[in-house]
Amino acid sequence: MSENGEPGRSAARHNAVIATSIGPNVSSFQLVGLPAEPFAPFFAMTDRELASKGARRVIAAESGRLPCRISLADAECGDELLLLPYRHQPADSPYNASGPIYIRRGARQKILDAGEIPEYVSRRLISVRGYDADHIMIDADVCDGPDVAAEIERQFRNALVSYIHLHNAKRGCYSCLVNRA
Repeated sequence: MSENGEPGRSAARHNAVIATSIGPNVSSFQLVGLPAEPFAPFFAMTDRELASKGARRVIAAESGRLPCRISLADAECGDELLLLPYRHQPADSPYNASGPIYIRRGARQKILDAGEIPEYVSRRLISVRGYDADHIMIDADVCDGPDVAAEIERQFRNALVSYIHLHNAKRGCYSCLVNRA
């Protein structure tokens, strides 16, 4: 949905950017959610056990505010999530980093179609961070959600950019991995 509430404008703009950038019906990127399996045991833990791992259980008080890093979708009101630390950049590099993420109970890993930007990204201010094969950040920018596809395409035009991480710019939290399609 666009900023003025009209459905489809965002998608139309996104498709126009891709067509202009690299040709019709072709995209250079694919967003990938985290695999669910490593997180499943956390949902069986007590609140005390979670706290010992720096995590906590959260119930979404409203829809559209808590982005699940597995499903690449915002939680709905009443959904159970875990807020926990996650090492999103585990490489042996100066950019080795971790931060908080939300994961939703029962979520399944989402691997989007090439060029697809989910609403949970397009509704937020996003930091787009490009890394080379040595896991060194070589490009970065911050943009409004509707401009993320164009920024990803711009960074992937540099052959040295191996992959991209998206982060929610306001809170700094890791959002998802972007691979070349």
